[in-house]
Amino acid sequence: MSLGQEVAYPSFTGAAEPRAVLDRAHLGDIDGAFGALRSHDLVVGRSRAWRVRTLLAVMGPGVLVMVADNEAGSFSLYGQAGQDYGLSLLWLFVVLAPILFVLQEMAARLGAVTGVGHARLIYERFGRRWGAFALVDLLLLSMLTIVTEFIGVDLALQYFGVSRYVSVPATAVILVAATTTGSFRRWERVMYLLLACNLLFVPLALLTHPSVGAMSRGLVPGLTPTHLGAGGLLFVVALVGAAASPWQLFFQQSNVVDKRITTRWLGFERADTLVGTLLFTMGAIAVTTICAVAFDGSALHGRFINAGAVAHGIDVRFGGVVAAFFALALFNASVLGSAVMALGTSYAIGDVFSLRHSLHRRWTEARIFYGSYAVLIVTAAAIVLVPGAPLGIITIFTQAVAGVLLPSAAVFLLLLCNDKAVLGPWVNSRRLNAIATLIISMLLLLSAVLTVETLDPSLSIERTLSMAPGLVALGALGLGIAIVTGARAARRTRAPEPSPPEISPAEKRRWTMPHLDSLPRPQPSTARTVGLLVLRAYVACAVGLVVLKAVELAFTG
Repeated sequence: MSLGQEVAYPSFTGAAEPRAVLDRAHLGDIDGAFGALRSHDLVVGRSRAWRVRTLLAVMGPGVLVMVADNEAGSFSLYGQAGQDYGLSLLWLFVVLAPILFVLQEMAARLGAVTGVGHARLIYERFGRRWGAFALVDLLLLSMLTIVTEFIGVDLALQYFGVSRYVSVPATAVILVAATTTGSFRRWERVMYLLLACNLLFVPLALLTHPSVGAMSRGLVPGLTPTHLGAGGLLFVVALVGAAASPWQLFFQQSNVVDKRITTRWLGFERADTLVGTLLFTMGAIAVTTICAVAFDGSALHGRFINAGAVAHGIDVRFGGVVAAFFALALFNASVLGSAVMALGTSYAIGDVFSLRHSLHRRWTEARIFYGSYAVLIVTAAAIVLVPGAPLGIITIFTQAVAGVLLPSAAVFLLLLCNDKAVLGPWVNSRRLNAIATLIISMLLLLSAVLTVETLDPSLSIERTLSMAPGLVALGALGLGIAIVTGARAARRTRAPEPSPPEISPAEKRRWTMPHLDSLPRPQPSTARTVGLLVLRAYVACAVGLVVLKAVELAFTG
């Protein structure tokens, strides 16, 4: 679409057919791991059995993105949280769960309604500069994160005496082979197998017999400056970044599109995301609990090295069987995380450059899509094999950068979910906007606190955290102004027209975004433009400071 083109505003009176997909392979029946749904089947069942069958057929994008979020880099930090802080940080995962659900629900809704990936929508609705910035951010973060996955592969299989020069290349070959089959159903079944193995952490946690009282106390929010210690603030930001990362938004939206989930099935996709959120929370708490119990009262408490050392520590405390299962679960998490992150980035590349980008296509039909996936996997594997590479610094730096970049990605997500030309009757409600604005403001606050503490290490953490209410209020006010002024600018630029008639629930379920070429050009507002520029400048500064902080901690121990 030409960025200067003026076109008619879309009507809310019915479905826009065909869907505004960029790859025709995204049109058709749902063909999931556990069933199929016909795209034009208008029969809606009301029985419980029908709903269960439909949920199983739709389920996939939400569960996979959330469980894959518990990948090697995340588990490394969860392990450190347990080994160094015991069970006192369990509450953080409970707080993060609703935040993740709200963000991922918006991404899934964008995918189902628009039929277009997240990267392309940013490109079309905010311009090439912002689209390129978002894509570069995603490429950088994905590459770094996939490197941490292969670090996890190495650490996990080192427990069994396997050299990294065998484990890493072999895993890279398996990942490429499993994804380039040309069958969405076959790929999803492989992912579900990995997902099932990922849940091994839950029974492993039960085998450690944690104290119910200690876990209950850990689930109660409480974080003191003394408790944080030196470098603790960076660790908390990294922990948040491990749980909530921008790549999740890109993957789920594109995977919803590729699975051919439309607005008809959006309720089931929300349930899919909710199930995934619960599984994520269980997995994160389980890993933290295993490490907390294993190292409680030992000489290694507070002396985290890496996830491989955790496996050996578990061996000492609980025996080789539990430690072996921990190492296998870590390996599985690394493979699942690599597959999902690389695929999300390949989806984004296909979106932006209008290339074929679907798992329904064979290699010969989508060479660049599969080729970019393979390049990401192979490059990340090669970095891990470089002698002397600072793998420990890369792990914590990657998660901290994810925590800093998430607010920026979430701002674009929130603005897109208030774009009536894109979502029509599916735009955010006022209540959801209020919740999302509060969430993004809190994420910005966490990033800002880290920045302030990095700029002036002599500033007490107590004083820095005392700025929290004001910073949250300021962030919420800025986001609110951007949304309101954007909506007013859009109303001023089009001729007065009657209010769109109320549509029935059935009509709403059929409504999809018209083709991108038919959408009106988004009208810029001064407040929104200035706000986005300030946000980008701040994020660039914050990422630079995170680099300095990570290097400082690496050299000071």
